[in-house]
Amino acid sequence: MRDLKIFATLSLLMLLFACSKSDTTPSKPVTPPVTTPSSFSFNALKVNGLTNGFTYTNIDKTPVIKISFSAALSRASVATAVVIKDKAGSNVTYTTTYEDNDNTVVIKPALAFITKYTIDVTTGLKSTENGNLQSALTINLTTGIDSTDKFAAITDNQLLDLVQKQTLKYFYDFGHPVSGLALERNTSGDVVTTGGSGFGIMAMVVGVNRNFITRAEGLARMQKIVGFLKTKAVTFHGAFPHWLNGTSGAVQPFSAQDNGADLIETSLLMQGLLTARQYFNSSNADETTLRSDITTLYKNVEWDWFRQGNQNALYWHWSPNNGWAINMKITGWNEGLIAYVLAASSATHSIPKTVYDEGWAGSGAMRNGATYYGVKLPLGPSQGGPLFFAHYSFLGINPNGLVDAYANYWEQNKAHSEINYNYCVANPKNYYGYSDDSWGLTASDVEGGYTASSPTNDIGVIAPTAAISSMPYTPAQSMAALKFMYYKLGDKLWGPYGFYDAYNLNNPWFANSYLAIDQGPIIVMIENYRSGLLWNLFMSCPEIKTGMKGLGFTSPSL
Repeated sequence: MRDLKIFATLSLLMLLFACSKSDTTPSKPVTPPVTTPSSFSFNALKVNGLTNGFTYTNIDKTPVIKISFSAALSRASVATAVVIKDKAGSNVTYTTTYEDNDNTVVIKPALAFITKYTIDVTTGLKSTENGNLQSALTINLTTGIDSTDKFAAITDNQLLDLVQKQTLKYFYDFGHPVSGLALERNTSGDVVTTGGSGFGIMAMVVGVNRNFITRAEGLARMQKIVGFLKTKAVTFHGAFPHWLNGTSGAVQPFSAQDNGADLIETSLLMQGLLTARQYFNSSNADETTLRSDITTLYKNVEWDWFRQGNQNALYWHWSPNNGWAINMKITGWNEGLIAYVLAASSATHSIPKTVYDEGWAGSGAMRNGATYYGVKLPLGPSQGGPLFFAHYSFLGINPNGLVDAYANYWEQNKAHSEINYNYCVANPKNYYGYSDDSWGLTASDVEGGYTASSPTNDIGVIAPTAAISSMPYTPAQSMAALKFMYYKLGDKLWGPYGFYDAYNLNNPWFANSYLAIDQGPIIVMIENYRSGLLWNLFMSCPEIKTGMKGLGFTSPSL
């Protein structure tokens, strides 16, 4: 019994000791659980009350943009997490208000017309609970055109006068100071273009005839040009290169292998020279000498030599050190008809009809006959190709009533122009800015480069030369386009030498360039629409009458 009491006492003491020890030992701190703020997500977007994904076109200058999220926003984070930039990367300011208990931010920027913007919303956007937006988003905005007129209204005839007179300045005021030839483009320094100079020569004939410049001024410029071509400009078997140095007359290579003769460029130059020869028809010594010199330049071209060994085709290029390396036949349908007409018409180096039939027409292979957008196309590639096919050869060749074994050429060019117009109105790629007032696909500058636009190569770029130079074929549609480009887009598209080269309203861009081969057809084809002047002059050449008849053409002009 006594032992039991002792055991109990000892056990109690041990328990008390243990408790005392536990109470005096400091406990380890307890780490509270970490609470991460909940992230949140994008819910909805409206621009001017409409929902259309993340891309909006033709919006006004002061849109209302509502972006909704799954949580209330921290207003302080919006200014740095929501950024609006224009295409050049410049920031755009905006004001903000809030709706739906701050779940929706309402953004109101002040924008410019015909400009592309992006709104970037980053994951730096926070909620009132300090959560972050789960995923960034980008909104694309493109503003529409300013529908107000940029210039005072004038009559249609006054507008045509203005466009012709202003465009002439590229060739007359801006011509190369030494040679008088046309610069390839407004930034090309001493590089002049032979084909574009042919267009410029025809433009100066228009200028004299409409009293934009005097006959004496026009004659003096022609004497400078022809004198340079006769005494300084290099030729190869009588043919000129694509580009020349406007001071020295040396070849300016177009490419590594293209550093010699270019028969198409030569043809476009000769078309202009022969037209001027027929216009400057006075019996005085200066005009008589001019005519004689032009005839000599034409006779010097060895058209038959460009058959490359008597083949039944003409070849485009020849190089003094590369020979026929490019080996490109001039075969239809494209801009090359003028080469065969001039070759067949030559009194010194003519080609027989079989070269035309087999080389150009491909024994009929250039026929098309399909219908596009309700219009039957007699010749050429699918949907017609770029519109310059209907312009370059037909600055001088009159297509009215012109028929041969392969086509009626008025029907061809009219169909080509109508298909191009109908394609742009149908707008299968849904480009903003295409309409019955804004149309025309051809070769032109594009943003960052150059391309031959057409219905089968459509990147959203419209060139004024396409629709305006088609005025003989589509007068109403072309005049509507000219008015739109002048009155509605004139603040961006109209400059010191007429219309700039091209524009894109879908991905806004306006060229600041001028190209001789695009400016020339504008003034020439407007004149052919108005008076037929250049058609009448070129078709009055006795050589052309003989040559075209020999190829099987019939026409009231022949």
